[in-house]
Amino acid sequence: MMNITGLHLKNPTILAAGIMGTTGASLIRMAREGAGAVVTKSIGPQPKEGHSNPSMVKLECGYLNAMGLPNPSYEAFLPELEKAKDKAGVPVIASIFGGDPEEFRMVAEGLISGKPDAFELNVSCPHAMGYGASVGTDPSMVKAVTSAVCEIADAPVWVKLTPNVTDIVTIGKAAQAGGADAVVAINTVRGMAIDIHSGYPVLGNRFGGLSGEAIRPVAVKCVYDLYANLDIPIIGVGGISTWKHAVEMIMAGACAVQIGSGVYEGMNVFSDITAGINWFLKEHGYTKIEDITGIAHERF
Repeated sequence: MMNITGLHLKNPTILAAGIMGTTGASLIRMAREGAGAVVTKSIGPQPKEGHSNPSMVKLECGYLNAMGLPNPSYEAFLPELEKAKDKAGVPVIASIFGGDPEEFRMVAEGLISGKPDAFELNVSCPHAMGYGASVGTDPSMVKAVTSAVCEIADAPVWVKLTPNVTDIVTIGKAAQAGGADAVVAINTVRGMAIDIHSGYPVLGNRFGGLSGEAIRPVAVKCVYDLYANLDIPIIGVGGISTWKHAVEMIMAGACAVQIGSGVYEGMNVFSDITAGINWFLKEHGYTKIEDITGIAHERF
């Protein structure tokens, strides 16, 4: 059992936002597949259809998506959150987004009655105009958004950071200054694919966010830098699909890891990663995750 910002997790694997988190039933299923905690689809102030298809494509190096934050609004999603909370048996984190501090506060207030175990602030989606990274690239806005939610939230507040900035540490410090209990690093990296036969961009939105194997080294470096400069926990995410990937991220400074596109390769990914981490710890004489968290910082 682990304690992360007051949440008790049976293992260090967490379902990332946007993957199998649209309904209470899907969140419950991921918990039963072995996730130590689950994060909902990002929920906003009004219903949003998202971008037109194609909205996701598999590449040789990962996945490219431009969903555009489709969601039913916090009011319509509340029953799904309540269902997940009732039956998941693991911490349920509500991912929320807005265009400004007031909208973030509105969504958080609207979901409080569903009793999420934490809020994850999406200030990092790279392909939703006016939301996500449009907010998360501005340190002052990140601080204001974080403060707005922290003022009314009765649960820990995590802030999910974008890698599409010059210096992610500056953004992480802004979240910390705003009262964040933890940061989540990273969201997808801006990318694009073009069909060479037609000349058209593959995605309906033209560009989107790259996830999967290709971005893991980027995520590891971001987590490493954040760990060296922040005083709050870091949850690592980006290209993790095996226990070796997870151990690497933990050694960079993550206290837990989120699994996103890795779920597409098989929903046993949570239990497989947990088993691998436990084997690694025992094999090398460690007793807990904390024994290897940030260990790479001591190795030179």
